[in-house]
Amino acid sequence: MTIRNWFKFSFWALLIGGGVNAIASLIIRWSFFQPYLLNGEIGEFLAAFVWMIFLGFTMSVMAQAGFFAYLTLHQVGVNIFRSLTLWNWIQMLLIIIVLADIIIFRFSPGAETIADWVFYVFLLVVLVGAAVATGLKKVKMTQKPHVLISTIFFMIVVTSLEWIIALMGRQDNIDVYVALLLFPLVAVNAFQILMLPKYNAQSEVDRKKLEERRKARKEVVRTAKA
Repeated sequence: MTIRNWFKFSFWALLIGGGVNAIASLIIRWSFFQPYLLNGEIGEFLAAFVWMIFLGFTMSVMAQAGFFAYLTLHQVGVNIFRSLTLWNWIQMLLIIIVLADIIIFRFSPGAETIADWVFYVFLLVVLVGAAVATGLKKVKMTQKPHVLISTIFFMIVVTSLEWIIALMGRQDNIDVYVALLLFPLVAVNAFQILMLPKYNAQSEVDRKKLEERRKARKEVVRTAKA
């Protein structure tokens, strides 16, 4: 990917992370924002809203780092196991382990009521549902069925590792951030896994155009000298 397209890719990922987190915060933390509006404290409301946007930017940066780490891991996995099919089976096993870890060690200790379990199950449905939907979209875009498992692996396992900061918390209001941080991570990761081929293809087009311009300049100089 060229620097120009990498910048565009990262910029859009930042906007998605900030925007999704801002919208999600208005819904999830409405009880926090509502008093500012009721009391006419618009400045405080905007300050809190901007803070949520920057929190989304932070999640986006983490997601981008995780994405490029996954690209390396995926290539290493394929090279080690010498078979894409075997590597997909390994990824499926890791998906099961990560989901079990989230349920047993992250959610169970904090689930004291039925309402808590409903909340945690909803988050799992969001995570897994987004992963499956993204995987199906990736297959449709590429016409390559084998990318389904890799995409779901990325969307579940890598997103969960990025989400671990909130999952490991034990503060009284940690569930708010567990929910809040999930949405920008899922949105940014879905954007990255789906749109990377577009930016890679555009980078190839840009390189060809640059090479053509270089050849044209050399031809002009050669003609002038002649």
